[in-house]
Amino acid sequence: MADFDAIVVGSGCAGSVAAYELAKAGKAVLVVERGNYAGAKNMTGGRIYAHSLKKVFPDFEQNAPIERRIVHERISMMSPDANFTVDFTSDEMGKEGQDSYAVLRGSFDQWLAEQAENEGAEYIYGIAIEELLKDDSGKVVGVKAGEDEITAEVVLLCDGVNSLLTDQAVGAKRPPAHALAVGVKQTIELPANVITDRVLAGSDDEGAAWLFAGDCTKGTFGGGFMYTNKESISLGVVAGIEATANHGKAPVYQMLEDLKNHPAVAPLIKGGKVVEHSGHMVPEGGINIMPEVVGDGVLLAGDCAMMCINLGYMVRGMDFAVAAGQMAGQCAAKAIDAGDTSKAGLAPYKTALENSFVLKDLKQFKAVPDFMENFERMFCGYPEMIRDAMNTMFIVDGTPVQPMKKSMMPIVKQVGIMNLLKDVRGAMKAL
Repeated sequence: MADFDAIVVGSGCAGSVAAYELAKAGKAVLVVERGNYAGAKNMTGGRIYAHSLKKVFPDFEQNAPIERRIVHERISMMSPDANFTVDFTSDEMGKEGQDSYAVLRGSFDQWLAEQAENEGAEYIYGIAIEELLKDDSGKVVGVKAGEDEITAEVVLLCDGVNSLLTDQAVGAKRPPAHALAVGVKQTIELPANVITDRVLAGSDDEGAAWLFAGDCTKGTFGGGFMYTNKESISLGVVAGIEATANHGKAPVYQMLEDLKNHPAVAPLIKGGKVVEHSGHMVPEGGINIMPEVVGDGVLLAGDCAMMCINLGYMVRGMDFAVAAGQMAGQCAAKAIDAGDTSKAGLAPYKTALENSFVLKDLKQFKAVPDFMENFERMFCGYPEMIRDAMNTMFIVDGTPVQPMKKSMMPIVKQVGIMNLLKDVRGAMKAL
């Protein structure tokens, strides 16, 4: 007889939600986390879209340690000496199931773990699982931690992008460097009312999500981000590993320092105190690098299954992880009840993913990673073109004004009209 019905490796969004669903179904669940507490290894200062979390915890807004509700979407094209920003707000962003919130994963992940523990899941921290146990047929039957072997009917891998176990579980090789990025982030403490005033929010419960492209990564593939918490700002840079190694003009930590000092960002964080500095790898390849998510005795969910997508104007991962964790936990519980945790017995998990927004959205945007990786003018070219165009429109110095067509065409020609049309066509096809 197995020691547990299920073992979950990792206590992020996917892992704790899966454990919660299994425990709620009456299963004996063990969660093993290599960090010293849930969220210890999660540097994400980002946002969670509420729709998937509400299906697990309908009233999470009343209890979860969420930060500000996002009411401003900002996208910037940044050159060294200028910044062009689109600021969008809409009543639609506040409607039930369409809302989103900034989160700090250290506290948020601990809350998720508490929900699973309250249902009966057991947690062990500070242990790295580096080996899966398999029976003679090759089916996963547990995990090995040091000299200890712990068995289970099913193992759920939710151990992040740098998984130590996916190769053993389903034969998935490490993703190529061009499909991964490295992120660095600082949490900068500021009074709540100062943040509210600086981002033009209506109250201390509202805030902004801001994405940057261009000079924040020194013209290479990647971008910057800013999310408003209640009494801090999460500011960071994500840069493609291969692009930075081959073409980068600065290390990632320097990119972040320069972003903090950019004239468009420096006033936002003026007087703030850095209370956290962290780094993390990010999967950028989407469904193109997704491994098999079902194996004999094992399921994969979250970042270890590469369930993340960067669309340039939006970054998603947490809502995928929550939904996948819920489906993994529910399907695993049913397979245990049926006495069949083989690959065939666990296959309904893959079907559930295919019928949900998770795989449908990842498939919809399967061309985006390659397009963005090769969209060099987005990071070096278009920010400068927009700067020059805006300077032409808004600078008044007594020189006679030229017709718009005459003044703009030389600026556009610097990039190339055919290049512009090619990029628009590529974006329309990818998105």
